[in-house]
Amino acid sequence: MEDRPGVDSFEPLRIGEAAPDFVARSTEGMVRLSDYRGRWLMFFSHPGDFTPICTSEFISLAQAFEQFEALECSLLGHSVDSLFSHLAWLRAIHDDLGVTVPFPIVEDPNLEIARAYGMVSAEQDNAASVRAVYFIDPDGIVRAMNWYPLAVGRSVKEMLRIVAALRRTADGECLTPEGWEPGEALLAPPGFNKADALAGPNATEWFYRTMPDKPR
Repeated sequence: MEDRPGVDSFEPLRIGEAAPDFVARSTEGMVRLSDYRGRWLMFFSHPGDFTPICTSEFISLAQAFEQFEALECSLLGHSVDSLFSHLAWLRAIHDDLGVTVPFPIVEDPNLEIARAYGMVSAEQDNAASVRAVYFIDPDGIVRAMNWYPLAVGRSVKEMLRIVAALRRTADGECLTPEGWEPGEALLAPPGFNKADALAGPNATEWFYRTMPDKPR
């Protein structure tokens, strides 16, 4: 497990930090996080296999897999349950619900990964609070994250939107407004000096100016 220099290993990750590297067994063989460099990665955790909300999420993620692929974004699941439990859960989803999960799920029985990412504190010995999503750029840097309570299912549509927005704004040339979807108008970065504030014909133009989303 790659350490975070100068940071308590139980402290949650921050946006802009490098995602800690790890090697773990998964439902598709051994996985090293750094092997995903060069692509976007959505690394997401769930508190346990055979749970109703996470089952619904995995069904939706499997159905949206090609949409993530179109965004050049890989998916990697995580749970503290064992590899054997993961495989039995995927078999149940396949046989009873007709869905094949096409992405790997890593095991973390000792909470080593969960603690490195700050999902649990040093005092916790279970994964009840492990429901985090990390959006990691091709250089291995965390660009966004979200956390959900146990009773609320995550939105795969919003996950796709976040990946698309992060990709679109990665060059720093634009911003995405509230609820932005690909193809919709963007926002221009604001000016940061008096000349910019006084130059436009309207008082809001220096900090609120839309621009078309050009095909890329």
